[in-house]
Amino acid sequence: MESGKEIGYRFELARGFLEEAELDYSLKRWRTCVSHSILVIENTGLAILMLFGVSSLTHKPGLHLSRLISEGTVSEEIAALIEEILPDLQKYDSHLKMLAKYGDEAEFRLPWKIFDEEKGVAAIEAARKCMRVSTEIAELAK
Repeated sequence: MESGKEIGYRFELARGFLEEAELDYSLKRWRTCVSHSILVIENTGLAILMLFGVSSLTHKPGLHLSRLISEGTVSEEIAALIEEILPDLQKYDSHLKMLAKYGDEAEFRLPWKIFDEEKGVAAIEAARKCMRVSTEIAELAK
């Protein structure tokens, strides 16, 4: 895949998962709302990384985006936007993705018991913000 196509693909994945998260939200399916929101957040983070030539083969885009900022690879304007979503990228990482899939096996808590309305609302708000901010960053990076 070409770089531009890969980035576009990541954004399309994020948009598709956001549509599913919005449907889950409207139906009060909190576990799937969180799960789909996590995929939005992860894919927007990966798309941003790819805009700056960083491989998408990571499940922790927040870590790599922090490095781009500390190395001075991005402009101050883009760094400020990345910093706006870094807490979400760090919070909704692979650990929460695993909880949404498998639950807490050590405590025998099923995923449907872990994610309630409060967690669903927080996750979709983070996903919406990541979608908005990543789109702004993509425009600035052109």
